[in-house]
Amino acid sequence: PLTRSPPARPQLVEALARRGDELHRAQHVRDHRTARGGEAMTGTGKLIRLALRRDRALLPLWVFLPWLFPLAFVAAFNSGYPTAQARQEYAETSTHNTAFTVTYGALHGSSLGELVAWRAGFIPIVVGLISMLTVIRHTRAEEEAGRRELIGATVVSRHAGLAAALITAGGASLVLGLLAALGLISQGLPAAGSLAFGSGLAAVGCVFAAVGAVVAQLTTGAGSARGIGIVVLGAAFLLRGIGDVSGKAGGGLGWVSWLSPIGWAGQFRPFSGERWWVLGLAACAVAALTAVAVTLSGRRDLGGGLFHDRLGPADAAPGLRTPLALAWRLHRGALVGRVAGFALVGFALGSIAESLGEMMNNSTPAAREVLARIGGPGTVVDQFLVGMMTMLGVVSAGLAIQAALRLRAEESGGRVESVLATAVDRLRWAGGHLTFALLGSALGLVVFGAAVGLAYGTSTGDVGRQLPRMLGAALVQLPAVWVFAGVAFALFGLLPRLSAGAFAVLLVSTLFGWVGAELQLSQWVIDLSVFAHIPQLPGGEVRVLPLVVLTAMAVVLIGLGLVGLRRRDLPIG
Repeated sequence: PLTRSPPARPQLVEALARRGDELHRAQHVRDHRTARGGEAMTGTGKLIRLALRRDRALLPLWVFLPWLFPLAFVAAFNSGYPTAQARQEYAETSTHNTAFTVTYGALHGSSLGELVAWRAGFIPIVVGLISMLTVIRHTRAEEEAGRRELIGATVVSRHAGLAAALITAGGASLVLGLLAALGLISQGLPAAGSLAFGSGLAAVGCVFAAVGAVVAQLTTGAGSARGIGIVVLGAAFLLRGIGDVSGKAGGGLGWVSWLSPIGWAGQFRPFSGERWWVLGLAACAVAALTAVAVTLSGRRDLGGGLFHDRLGPADAAPGLRTPLALAWRLHRGALVGRVAGFALVGFALGSIAESLGEMMNNSTPAAREVLARIGGPGTVVDQFLVGMMTMLGVVSAGLAIQAALRLRAEESGGRVESVLATAVDRLRWAGGHLTFALLGSALGLVVFGAAVGLAYGTSTGDVGRQLPRMLGAALVQLPAVWVFAGVAFALFGLLPRLSAGAFAVLLVSTLFGWVGAELQLSQWVIDLSVFAHIPQLPGGEVRVLPLVVLTAMAVVLIGLGLVGLRRRDLPIG
């Protein structure tokens, strides 16, 4: 019959079998070369250029700000403590202050370089955080948005994206370290100590870039990866604090600070007998973490993670019928964790406040003068609590920004289209998330103030007086927190691609506020900080006008965000 296929020829079958074997061997050779690194970097250069283009506004800001503040510290110490005796008194005061040691690290001397390096002890935390977030942004966030799959369809090796992110973040850290060293040298500080200081910043940035590469392989969402990374950063900060405090007190836990990459910046000992071998320790950590990240990346599917998402029910619960209920479902985990953390920290601070006040009352007049500049009027305990309340405000502002930017995460993840395809309009959808950004931060402040008031009042036997004082001191931070939530929402509505810039605004405001009062900078510099306009409670005078102005600013910013959200397209990638 004409439709019957002719029998296959033995020669043709043999030729096809040989061709199949050749293709299999060629694929095996390509896989072997890729495993050995022969093709592992294909496309990395182009992805680096893409990352630099996307971060052309953020990366210069990241490098410039940490470079600027050590120079400001040099000028401030030269003007505020011009003599060796004044610096010695400042060092004696600071080295016995547990809060200062936890925040900035251990102080090893009273020379200008040692004081500058110690006072800049919080900068490695900022550098590590931004470096880690940069890597997550260019790896896990790209996979979550679906762009990594499109890029992977071109001539790009599997690990090129990871390599590009690490090189970008690590290169920015190295540039920052070099600029910081050159800046201190230009101010007349010794070259060896300046280079050690810059090396410490670069080492911390590179290590946490590698940490970001590892956590990006663990989860399927960029938000979860950021959360794990921030926990690691917080643990490193805690370990450094425990080790440095124990070392200063002569305890047996001084070695704990060596477990913290943040502590390695201080272990370089800039200006006080430099330890260059710490650089090798950081290099080994970067190599080990990078190897772990590459191994995990090779063993998972594109878009997947080591920890898989838990599948939800097929049908939504009846309580998820409104935008506010959906926002509660998305924010409740973070909100509960935040409130619990504020309660624990507040209770701990309130419990030690009285003993800290007794210690500071027995210190030198110079020490009390420094604390008064930081904490304003009132007793020594009140001055200490003012600083803690300000720090609480900064943390709450960061969490409020994160809650407000959940809107951007929903948009870029493509989930908002399904919600807005129903009878829900844009303003109702945004209002649900904004409610938790504003009222969630208020709840955290109330819990923190109540915990401090109860613990401090119990230790002094005067809960009835201390509880309302501490609640008021915590709640005056709320208008400033709302301003930063408003900044985040305004950027989301008007310039969604720059939404993450709200964290940069918070960073600038925080740094100016922290260094201004303590180091006697010009008043206009201090006024650049939103927190400089908050009444210094407890102990200070209550000023209503600044609180009203800040609240009005927050309302205006939120209004601008709502107008921009109504007029722009959705989604914007």
